[in-house]
Amino acid sequence: MTRKYELKRRAERQQQTRRRIVEAAIELHRTKGPARTTMSDVARLAGVQRHTLYRHFPDERELGLACSGLHFETNPPPDAADWLHLDDPDDRLRRGLTEVYDWYARVEDMFSCVLRDAEFHPLTRELLELRGGPPMRAIRSTLADVVPHRKGSVAALDLALDFHGWQRLRTSGLSNAEAAETMARAILCQ
Repeated sequence: MTRKYELKRRAERQQQTRRRIVEAAIELHRTKGPARTTMSDVARLAGVQRHTLYRHFPDERELGLACSGLHFETNPPPDAADWLHLDDPDDRLRRGLTEVYDWYARVEDMFSCVLRDAEFHPLTRELLELRGGPPMRAIRSTLADVVPHRKGSVAALDLALDFHGWQRLRTSGLSNAEAAETMARAILCQ
């Protein structure tokens, strides 16, 4: 009986250590960026030896998968399916863009580092596409369904969904709702 209890406690401790490692990696990716984070940095912040880190995550890709998975799980993008019942183009665009911009505000520190590093770090680019690609394609598709088929409208939608475009709108002093309104008007040519 004692043996089973010890195994359970050991498994719980291993799971806690694994979680601590992943959370340390998330913190470092959020502050330094994935490309600038070393496995030694992660081990140090997590308070574990490097051999313990490598026992849980044999390479950077495995750690990156766990890190990006937990980050997207705890900071999920808006669900574009929630907007499908909104047939009015104005309503769908405004709600969709506002929710996207609110999400960008929550993940800005992480996305700033990840998007910067994805420019030159293949693993970061791969993980960004794996985790962020499908929800962003669903968001774009759902919003594009209500965009007029004029030459500049789809381009304006792409600009509106661009993370750096959102940052520029925010530095202009617009709230997320005001930025969504501005971009919806541009997309709908109002």
